[in-house]
Amino acid sequence: MGARSKARKRAVDVLYEADLRGVDPVTLLSERIGSPEVPPINDYTVTLVEGVTAHRSRIDQLISEHAEGWTLPRMPAVDRAVLRLGLFELLWAGDVPDAVAIDEAVELAKQLSTDDSPRFVNGVLGRIAGIADHLRASLDSD
Repeated sequence: MGARSKARKRAVDVLYEADLRGVDPVTLLSERIGSPEVPPINDYTVTLVEGVTAHRSRIDQLISEHAEGWTLPRMPAVDRAVLRLGLFELLWAGDVPDAVAIDEAVELAKQLSTDDSPRFVNGVLGRIAGIADHLRASLDSD
């Protein structure tokens, strides 16, 4: 597994734990950085957690609009974390191609969630990728 893939998994772990505990993901991550009980945290993990947190309301709005038949609270918490990370990379990480953002999110769903989750994550991110250029243009003007 590459460094960025490991960083993504670590970011999903932090986002998932913060969601379950009802705490701020950036605060949770900052408590871990430099802790002797935790392995060193990759800079890309920090970028992802901070980015998802900074854009969370827009990310959740887009997921809610494109997750056909699912509300955010009804989704498995792991799927929420994976979708949030994937959507952040899709729309805000300019150095990550759309296909890579989707593929990495689907792979995380395969590793961490239910048998149906990879298809669900792929569907939601695929629908959003279809309008990603339009969304990025509107985000730039915000």
